[in-house]
Formats: sequence, C-alpha cells, structure tokens
Amino acid sequence: MPARRGLARSSGPPGPGESALKAEYRPLIRDLPVSERPRERLRQWGASALSNAELLAIILRTGAAGENVVAQATRLLSRFNGLPGLARASVGELSSEHAVGEAKATQILAALELGRRLLATQPDERPFVRSPQDIANLLLADMALLEQEHLRVVLLNTRNQVLAAPEVYKGTVNTTQIRVSDLFRDAVREGCPSVIVVHNHPSGDPTPSADDVSMTHQLREAGSLLNIDVLDHIVLARNGFVSLREKGLGFPGD
Repeated sequence: MPARRGLARSSGPPGPGESALKAEYRPLIRDLPVSERPRERLRQWGASALSNAELLAIILRTGAAGENVVAQATRLLSRFNGLPGLARASVGELSSEHAVGEAKATQILAALELGRRLLATQPDERPFVRSPQDIANLLLADMALLEQEHLRVVLLNTRNQVLAAPEVYKGTVNTTQIRVSDLFRDAVREGCPSVIVVHNHPSGDPTPSADDVSMTHQLREAGSLLNIDVLDHIVLARNGFVSLREKGLGFPGD
C-alpha cells in the first residue's frame, strides 16, 4: 500500500506525446510510432496507463481531416471542461462539435454512463494514485489547454484511491485569492485523510511560480491543523507537468 506522506516516482510507461497536439501538423494515428498509439498503449500497459484523451480517442475511433483522433479528443475535453462536462452535455451539443456527429456523440455518452454505473456498483474500482504521473493521466488532457487557471483538489481515501477531483477555483491562482477553507471544504465533508492539489498554467509552461510554492506551504500548514495530508501540488500545462514534491518545493525535508 502506498505511503500517505509521499508519492513514489512512476516506473510505468511515459505519458502521451504532447508535441503532436501543439504542432500545426498533426499526423494520423497510423503515422505515429506504435508505442504512441492509444490502442497499442492500452494493449501493452492496460487502460489505467492511458490519459483521458487517449481513452476517449479509442471510443471516437477516427478523427477528421487535419485533426487526428487524439487531438479531437483533447479538443472535446477542453471545450467541455473535462469528463464531467462531457457527461452533462446533450447529444445535440456534442453532435454540433466539428467532426463529431450523432453516432460519436451517443458513443461518448454511453461510455461515460457505463463508467458512472460501474463506479456506483464497484467503489473499489476507483483509480489509485501511486505517482504524479497517475494524476497527469487523470487530469492533464482535461486541464492543460484551459485558457484560465483552474484549481482542483483530488480527494483520496486511506488507500490513495481517488474519490473525486472537484474544481474549487477558477482565475488567477495565487496566495492572495485562494481561500483555504474553500480548498479543504470537500475533503473535510468527505472525511478524506489526504489530498493532492492540482492547477494548470495556461502559458504552457508547468514551471512552478513563487506563488505556487508559497501556496503549497500555506496549504500544508492548514492541512496539518485539519489532520489532512497534502501529498503533492502538481502543475499541469501543455508542455507537461511538474510535481512540487518531487522538486522539493514547499515540501522541505522530503
């Protein structure tokens, strides 16, 4: 069982290449190396190793002219603010998106509903967090392309399984605007022993700022008073992600 105080470095597969999503030229899936194709990655590493965008790409099956299916999936996740937004969308809203149509829209909603029902019947199937890469797999595609900063709190149980990842703030994320009570509200209500704080940098550069480090200090101190461990603070961006714990920023002595 993973230790609650920290997260080990991942020894699993690398995340999906972000450069193909940023570049003007987006190759077809068949043009990508086999190790980067979603279906092959799932076959080799299992579904849990794939990002939300890759899993959605498998459901969509095909992209459109000038946009491969992973790019299309990433665009949809960004447009609807992640999986929760996609799940709330109607068939009409999804069908109106470029190159989606009714067939793909119904496939998306059917898959999300199956996932919802599975979670309701088998709570032990919730994803585990063993490393920052696991958080990136869950949230990078949802948050990396957002035009504003969004801050989420990943709620964990005693086994480091994800209970939820509610968004608690949108705007400029810094220590003067974030209310600590808002950030820990859901964790206190759900009785969570630990959390991971996640926010994005719209600039595309995941390098933590001085404000990010200062906020991490404050959140760890507040969490200590509430008996809630802040295991990590992770910054996501188009160019990847950074774990402040791994960098020793805001987590002295680790």
